[in-house]
Amino acid sequence: MQNLYQIFDNTEQRTTETIAALDIGSNSFHLVIARVVADAVQVVNRVKHKVRLADGLDEKSCLSDEAMDRGIATLESMMESLSGVTPDAIRVVATHTLRRAKNANTFLRRARKVFPFPIEIISGAEEARLIYVGIASNTNNEGSRLIIDIGGGSTEFAVGKSSAPQLCKSVQMGCVSYQKRFFADGKITRSAVEKAITAAEQDLELACANLREFNWQYSVASSGTAKAIALVAQPNDSEQFHPFNQHDLQLLVARCIEKGSADALDFQGLTEDRKPVFAAGLCIMLAIFQSLKLKEVEISQFALREGVLRELQGQQTSQNVRVRTAQSLATRYDVDTQYAHKVLKTSMSIYNQVKKGWQLEEAKFRFMIGWTSLLHEIGLQVNSRGIQKHSSYILSNSDLPGFNQDQQRVMSAMVRFHRKKIVKEDFPVSIEYTETCIARMLTILRLGILLNVNRQVAFQSAIECSTQDDMLTLCFSDKVLENNRLLQADLNKETKYLKTLGITLLIE
Repeated sequence: MQNLYQIFDNTEQRTTETIAALDIGSNSFHLVIARVVADAVQVVNRVKHKVRLADGLDEKSCLSDEAMDRGIATLESMMESLSGVTPDAIRVVATHTLRRAKNANTFLRRARKVFPFPIEIISGAEEARLIYVGIASNTNNEGSRLIIDIGGGSTEFAVGKSSAPQLCKSVQMGCVSYQKRFFADGKITRSAVEKAITAAEQDLELACANLREFNWQYSVASSGTAKAIALVAQPNDSEQFHPFNQHDLQLLVARCIEKGSADALDFQGLTEDRKPVFAAGLCIMLAIFQSLKLKEVEISQFALREGVLRELQGQQTSQNVRVRTAQSLATRYDVDTQYAHKVLKTSMSIYNQVKKGWQLEEAKFRFMIGWTSLLHEIGLQVNSRGIQKHSSYILSNSDLPGFNQDQQRVMSAMVRFHRKKIVKEDFPVSIEYTETCIARMLTILRLGILLNVNRQVAFQSAIECSTQDDMLTLCFSDKVLENNRLLQADLNKETKYLKTLGITLLIE
């Protein structure tokens, strides 16, 4: 008999890559590990822990120590599953609860001690976009679709036809938050159910008005609430998630009221950990059906995690999304793109010379300087006076697909101080970017803008840049400054502004 260990010796092995996505949700933490073979994603491991992070949010939107402890312990337990996966192939996203928690950075700092991978807090719209990508990339249905995902703290919607959605919406209501609000004592009464459904319809009013402007052929729901409803509605087939309709939901609501409490929900297909939030999720789903006049909803086994995996599979995908975001902003706010590219070119010239000395070699620093160079003037359409404030406000309060919350805050701060006075105390507390890195990136951005202050003429002269600790030296070619007294005066003024950052600017 042939030696079993030699059977695959002559078998050609394809190149594979292992990638991992972790979704830090309001109700559960989900980890998916997959390998990419011939452009196909094959899931090799799934880990799910019910953490109920949203239970720890108090009325002031602060996360309790107990909830943090649960979350940190869960992250620590997931480290073993992630061993062997390269850090660049791991993406961790956090959703509603950490978006809302005022002390989210406390959680992130504590998490970093036991979990070394960056945690991105993404916006509701970005969450909806990734859910759509996860479902669209794993379905054979052609035509337009509506995506619904009821989470623990928020509910996401997306409408689209191709692999990219046309509209993304997030509503602050979820099965955990509604459970705390309407079913905190565990009792399920007709009065509580009616209040929950009415409240959900009120929360949905604006989002549904936007969604109704689109036509879709399919309605698809994902994640725990939708799956639980499908399993309970069709208890005889636990292997398949069948579509359900409004009549199914109304029957389930009546059955829940008849049972009277979460503990008494002994429905076939309903797990113990889903019982406490089942009625709340059911009320939200019924409100969605009624508000959007849905006939039937199909179930997808794919969601946010698969969307993250999809974008990890093609590393340029997220970058392409950011490109589309930048293009959209430029069009919407009528950005002078020729001038923006002049600033970008100068900023990148300086960056390339100082990145090693200033420890800014990672791609994330280059991209941050690049995006802020291109978008620093989007507030000009509001008013030329205080342009930096207007630009910062737009970047802070817009949905920016492809960017996480941390990146958005840093971009907003850099644009806020791209000219004139710098208030270092107003820099955001960032997990991904240290204060020193923000100061150095801002310095490069400010100089890229200053050297193009005469926006009609591109700055052509070569500049040699060198750094030593927090000292930056600019060397201009012969007689450049002599022939441009205004530029010399602007640079002299800039040396004073940069002292606020602890940076010494020398001009030679």
